[in-house]
Amino acid sequence: MKTSAAQIQRELESYIDPVKREYLPHFFKTGPGEYGEGDQFLGIVVPNTRIVAKKHKEADLEVITELLQSPWHECRLCALLMLVERFKKAAEDHRQQIYDFYLSQTSRVNNWDLVDLSAPTIVGGHLLNRSREDLYRLADSDLLWDQRIAVVGTFTLIRNEDYIDILMLSEKLLHHPHDLMRKAIGWMLREMGKRQIDLLYQFLDKHHRVMPRTMLRYSIEKLSPEERRHYMRRD
Repeated sequence: MKTSAAQIQRELESYIDPVKREYLPHFFKTGPGEYGEGDQFLGIVVPNTRIVAKKHKEADLEVITELLQSPWHECRLCALLMLVERFKKAAEDHRQQIYDFYLSQTSRVNNWDLVDLSAPTIVGGHLLNRSREDLYRLADSDLLWDQRIAVVGTFTLIRNEDYIDILMLSEKLLHHPHDLMRKAIGWMLREMGKRQIDLLYQFLDKHHRVMPRTMLRYSIEKLSPEERRHYMRRD
């Protein structure tokens, strides 16, 4: 008997934590006008969602599609983690299929953790030896989550010592108005700096006076106290 989305949801529900169910909507800003407005939570921690996702990673794509349409955050996360698990073991042609499907569903990758737990593997992993055109198309999107996918997707590139795209995207999105993007850009710049500190210094020397404070603080987090003080000055 084939696995159904309803069956996977029931398995997820066996891990519900009432305390988390109360806490998570506040943590993920689901109130009116907030970035996660309307998102609903069962109350399941990520390690338990991973257990279910790994068990059902070979479920039909129709099942994953149905899970992505769920109002429950954890059902969407489970679907994305299923895709991540499949991508890791997939042959090249299947990876292309997963990547294309993922990009067709970005409106359902609609909170920062959903992006951060899926984009590095699926987007960054797929684009390692390919054109990065999709990153810039996503960055130009009006959808906040597309923009975050573009930036966080560079994490795998950065880990493979490929820094050009995070530098270009950071300049392109330097004045982004949303803190979620400012944090994401700062985070990726910080990761770049762990591996190639001179590139981070060059970027900061050029932009630190105009970078949003949140972005700047994240990017300099691993620098020395003296360096952090230097770059936090606007003069």
